[in-house]
Amino acid sequence: MYCQNLCGHKKRARPTSVIQESVREQRSQGGRVFCAHPRILMPPSKQNPRATAARILSQVTRDGRSLSRAMEDVPPALGDDRALIQEMCYGVLREYHRLSLIVASLLKKPLKEKDADVQALLLLGLYQLMRMRVPDHAAVSETVAATVTLKKIWARGMVNGVLRNFQRQQEKLLAQADASEEGLWSHPQWLINALREAWPTDWQAILMANNQRPPMCLRINTAKISANDYVQRLKENDIAASCSEFTASAIRLEHPQDVTVLPGFTEGWLSVQDEAAQQAAGLMALKSGQRVLDVCAAPGGKTAHMLELAEVEMVAVDVDAARLQRVEENLQRLGKTAQCIVGDACTPKEWWDGQAFDRILLDAPCSATGVIRRHPDIKLLRRESDIKKLVTLQAQILDAIWPLLKPGGMLVYATCSVLPEENARQITAFVGRQSDVQPKTINVPWGIPAKVGQQVLTGNNGMDGFYYACLEKTA
Repeated sequence: MYCQNLCGHKKRARPTSVIQESVREQRSQGGRVFCAHPRILMPPSKQNPRATAARILSQVTRDGRSLSRAMEDVPPALGDDRALIQEMCYGVLREYHRLSLIVASLLKKPLKEKDADVQALLLLGLYQLMRMRVPDHAAVSETVAATVTLKKIWARGMVNGVLRNFQRQQEKLLAQADASEEGLWSHPQWLINALREAWPTDWQAILMANNQRPPMCLRINTAKISANDYVQRLKENDIAASCSEFTASAIRLEHPQDVTVLPGFTEGWLSVQDEAAQQAAGLMALKSGQRVLDVCAAPGGKTAHMLELAEVEMVAVDVDAARLQRVEENLQRLGKTAQCIVGDACTPKEWWDGQAFDRILLDAPCSATGVIRRHPDIKLLRRESDIKKLVTLQAQILDAIWPLLKPGGMLVYATCSVLPEENARQITAFVGRQSDVQPKTINVPWGIPAKVGQQVLTGNNGMDGFYYACLEKTA
């Protein structure tokens, strides 16, 4: 589950309880009640992609809004401009710490908070010069021109000077930034330290994977078409893809595509879902006729996958009504149904009908440190202090949901985190508190065995970072 900060009009605003809000979370696309931002776009005829990207980035860096939420304000009708905006925003956030160090060394003094959009323009300019195929002269001139669109004409000379100075001193400035760990790995120091401590032989690989572009992975509804047959359909449409060696439902596209134009999308043949997330449904060991609970279900990818695998009575619970609506919409496209309930996972007595479940999937609110490559804003929005609060919330949900499971039933605990305190340590502590729980060994060819459960580190077998534990109720 992807837990992020709420946006706000004050600097780095935080929700009253960021962790309680994380139950509503964005699970990768956003989904809580955000304060209303004004539309950030000008009419397409007056559109300046770099100015729009700067506004979006300032919402992330200053207001604490998620990038996926901010990008929703950019209409698809902008076409190539939208693609350019997305590339620049994701790219800047992917290398934010390194770029920020360079900008700081080029400015005589830090910019004011109200000029976060100008700061973002500087980052955008550097990113274009370093990573994009835009000619240098166009990158500089168009970025400088964006100051007019932003009504920050006073910054024209400063932006031009910073970018020109970077061009002249690029090698030296990059070396200076890379002298620090934050600059070299483009991650916050607390997260670098946490990963090094948790995974002393793998932390560098995780950091590198976090900074890579993620693959586009599809989940094929194998009840309608096999993955091999679907790859052939794609080949007939000149789309290159390959099947997973681990997961019958998973294929990876060689190049990202607009999912709505892929063959069979409207007929429910496929959904977008990383291969690591697709493991949840298989671990549930479902049988037709079982009663199944999906806790913290939005946006419903795992809910739908379970229903594709077995005819079960599905109850999907999420604290956010708007997000739950997305679950219903996704199920409708796939021709599946579930009882969708708005409810807080910490207080099941408020929504539970008293009938126990054969299976429970708890996709717990977490730090999302396993999906940074898909959501680079996590590196800015997640804070070290969040981890302890999340661990507390996860424990509360586990304790609250466990009584809803039948004796002999199984609960699958899942996170998209690579931090042990949210995963194996969390489950070890839970087993120590309960007298009727037995962890089950997960015998699979993917991931690495943890003390309890199975851990996938970001990039392992091309997957996102995920953790799973299967817990059986003994009495």
